[in-house]
Amino acid sequence: MKIHTLAAGVLAVLAVSNAQAQSQNAATTMGTVHVHQARGQLTAHEVLTSVDVLGAEQIEDQNVGQSWELLGQMPGIQLTETRQGAESGKVSFRAFNGEGYLNAIKTLIDGIPSNVNSGNQRFIDMLFPLEIDYIEVVRGTNDPRYGLHNIGGNINFGTRQGGEYTDARLTYGSFDTREAQIAVGRERGGFAQNYFVGAQASDGYRDHDASEKYSLGGKWFYGSLDDGMRIGLTARAYKQEAEEPGFMTAEELAVDRRSSDRRNANDGDHREMRQFGVHMDLKLAENLVLGSKLYYNRYEDDRRVTFSDLPTGNAPRQRRVWDEKQTGMLATLTWVASDTLTFESGANYEQQRNGYTRQRFNYAEPTNFDAPPARVQNDDFHSFDNTGAYVQAIWQPVDALKIVPAYRVDRFDGATQLPGGVRAPLQDYGTIGQPKLSVVYALSPDTNLYANWGRTFQVLTGSTPPAYLTPGQMAMQPSTNTGMEAGLRFAPFAGSQARIAVWQQDAENEVSNMPATGTTVVLGKTRRRGVDAQIDAQLGEHWTLRASHAYQEAKIERDSRTAGLSIEGNEVAATPRTISNLGVDYRASDALAFGLQARAQGDYYLEERNVTEKFGKFAVLDLSAKYRINPRLSVNFQVKNLTDREYAYAWYDSFFWETARPMFSPAPGRSAFVSLSLQL
Repeated sequence: MKIHTLAAGVLAVLAVSNAQAQSQNAATTMGTVHVHQARGQLTAHEVLTSVDVLGAEQIEDQNVGQSWELLGQMPGIQLTETRQGAESGKVSFRAFNGEGYLNAIKTLIDGIPSNVNSGNQRFIDMLFPLEIDYIEVVRGTNDPRYGLHNIGGNINFGTRQGGEYTDARLTYGSFDTREAQIAVGRERGGFAQNYFVGAQASDGYRDHDASEKYSLGGKWFYGSLDDGMRIGLTARAYKQEAEEPGFMTAEELAVDRRSSDRRNANDGDHREMRQFGVHMDLKLAENLVLGSKLYYNRYEDDRRVTFSDLPTGNAPRQRRVWDEKQTGMLATLTWVASDTLTFESGANYEQQRNGYTRQRFNYAEPTNFDAPPARVQNDDFHSFDNTGAYVQAIWQPVDALKIVPAYRVDRFDGATQLPGGVRAPLQDYGTIGQPKLSVVYALSPDTNLYANWGRTFQVLTGSTPPAYLTPGQMAMQPSTNTGMEAGLRFAPFAGSQARIAVWQQDAENEVSNMPATGTTVVLGKTRRRGVDAQIDAQLGEHWTLRASHAYQEAKIERDSRTAGLSIEGNEVAATPRTISNLGVDYRASDALAFGLQARAQGDYYLEERNVTEKFGKFAVLDLSAKYRINPRLSVNFQVKNLTDREYAYAWYDSFFWETARPMFSPAPGRSAFVSLSLQL
């Protein structure tokens, strides 16, 4: 990878730029953000240096099965398209695969942490496109606001707040997909109300692939910081019933990619999620603001899954039941000390009380989940508590320069209770320190050079060893991840914004969770590095262009195990080398617009030893057209996977078959959707 050559090119650009400026914003924005974070607290784009924001106009008209699909429009995003009932998929970037082995991306909804215990991103399934105002992606290791799961960065889904609107959207499309969304906003006398109702049902691309889901949301806020106080309440509830078609062997995929084997006929998922938040912002003085959030998350899931038709043993046929409760607090204190210096400190506490049950069943075609289980492998209860704090400053010694040092600490505590009376404490990780630094220099009003450095961490999750110190379990240190990035944000021509960056992240003691077996593998020292390039441009009166390309690699730098076991020098599994995006919009008139979006991904090894062939490569093209009938009514037509490209999510099953093999979950073929949007 020509990282050094690219860096030299960046320096060459700097050599011919000598104008001073007062802009030090390294964020890029696609679309319009209607309402952003309340003034007083620092926003991500004010403090951080590798930020992308996707606005409502790029979101609200999209037809997606789950909201994680929306991020496929954004630069360098890897989508893990599992597409098995409610376990539909997830999002990752910076060469952290999203296979469940290492969930490295913190997710939030309106600033409320929204990962489950494992780091998985299931809470964002509660959102529908019409409710979302913006999606903010922060890459790298320099964000001190969050600790747990914030290894490669974080994503915040901001929902609509305030305003006067009544929006509705009705959709019908392929696979008998039906969807209704209604969003309502009212604001007067300092009181803002927002409501959302969403429902979706579909027969699915494959046999035995039907799903129904429902979502309710409400936001109530009163006051403003200008008057000294703003208080608010947010509430969400979600329910999904889904069949699960099962993973396919290569032979089954070749015969009929839309089929579902008889072994999976009773597979499915019942999932419920709830989230409540209390928000309060206080203006303690003209230059001092306190922001706070209290939240409660509840995740309940009952999944029935059959991994193979192996008649021996009971491992392939499982019922997995989760019941996770999270209660937490976040607080920030922002002090504008002078025109050139701002301080922010923050603290968080999260208490988790989690239960996990896993039952295994004897052979039957299809699996009989109503029979008594052959074995109860897990009937666990575990607590997992996190306390964290940070401080950061924004120092602007001259107009063109912004320096942001930060430091964060985290501590963990907890205990587990396993069958057989086994009790054990959480691994003692001690106090985990995370220094960070960001620098932005404005070469001109449209050109910003930035760099950042920081440290994050990974701790073990789940209810069993090695996360907990059961008898005989060896103590483990947290995995520390140190990253750096240098980039240039600039405007190549009027109406454009572009970014190019080089980055690297080194991890010590990295561990990988194996979701199929429930075990943990120590990878040792790993290195991830890459180059990101992107551009967004308005080309004349009618055309808009969005393009990005990410080159990345993730390798095992050190594995101290013996020669027969060591995987030193190998690539980290499930990490593509390239991720590309292209979006072109054409506005033919005030009433008629067309859009084209393409995304592509390179292939990768499925397993840590790198001995099998590579999978995961694809390139897909989507097409859309929108016609505004009148100011209140419009119709939208979308064709997804226009070329009917056959591709599939793949994972390596070394546990549920007699011989290890790749298993597949095919993505939908060509599909079409028509939507009617109303603004009442």
